[in-house]
Amino acid sequence: MATAVDTEKTVEGLEQARSILKETAEYGKELAPKFDKIYFVACGAPNRLMLSMEYWLQQYAPSFEIRRYFPAEFMAQNPPRMDARTLVILGSKSGTTKETVAAAKFVKDLPCKSVGFTMTEELPLAKALDHTFLLGDTDETHTGMFMALQAFTGGLMAGKDGWPHLDKMVRSLEAMPEAMGATHLANDPRAKEEARIYKDDRIMYHVASGPMFNTAYVFGVCILMEMQWMHSFPFEAAEFFHGPFEIVDENTPLVLMLGEDASRPLMERVVKFCDKYTERVMVYDSKDFEMEGIDPEIRQFVAPLIIEAALYRFATRLSVWHNHDLDTRRYMWKTEY
Repeated sequence: MATAVDTEKTVEGLEQARSILKETAEYGKELAPKFDKIYFVACGAPNRLMLSMEYWLQQYAPSFEIRRYFPAEFMAQNPPRMDARTLVILGSKSGTTKETVAAAKFVKDLPCKSVGFTMTEELPLAKALDHTFLLGDTDETHTGMFMALQAFTGGLMAGKDGWPHLDKMVRSLEAMPEAMGATHLANDPRAKEEARIYKDDRIMYHVASGPMFNTAYVFGVCILMEMQWMHSFPFEAAEFFHGPFEIVDENTPLVLMLGEDASRPLMERVVKFCDKYTERVMVYDSKDFEMEGIDPEIRQFVAPLIIEAALYRFATRLSVWHNHDLDTRRYMWKTEY
């Protein structure tokens, strides 16, 4: 079971995504004036990446009406006003997710426009979309999708409401592969020790706010729950003091994630409370990571993926103690569901 940090593999796996960033940003900027409504549609981790995009568009492009759906719910609801001023953005890492492909086909005969993100052009999702951004056949599809989605979202913000930092966004995203690799490397010693400490815990809770909740969900559900079969649950900081904080005691393991956006004070309150009532807390703060090449104006946007990179090392080290490779599944891709 490999645990070594391979920064070259990380960077290599993101080269295709890096190569399309300028094109993706410019296309978003070009499309922005033509649309009033944006509907994000995806399952799993891509849906949570879109949560971050939803957050930024609401803040920096308020002229848009933004909604986010899981594909099955999107088709079941059949949202009204799916007209020529509606942009539907879909994503699937594999490009074969049945519900997402079905949603792309669902909108194909409607007057709205569909844009999507997946690996390669022969995949079912790519064939069903009006326009597809290709991330390459890589193990780094999740990060690549973030990079491309964030560039596209930056273009939408610039084109709709004049957000002024698109060039900084593109340059910073171009530096993401190296920043992700450096984060893996920098956090590995801490991850190794924390994995030793928490190896026997089968329940773990995660708290974050704003766009960082993307990471709390992906780490808690898509990594620890899916890949380690742990009872692992994410909470939003704004909801923490409305019930969930009652689970905190001296035995409760918590992962608290802080970003650099306007929602940070919500998490600082959570950290203060948890520090008072338990010592079993892992605090991951994006301010503790260098993020070389990332412009100060853009740090808040990429912070969730930097923290995810750090926590992935924890999951990798934990998988060794559990003797349970991160690629192991019980049902996914194996049974009818």
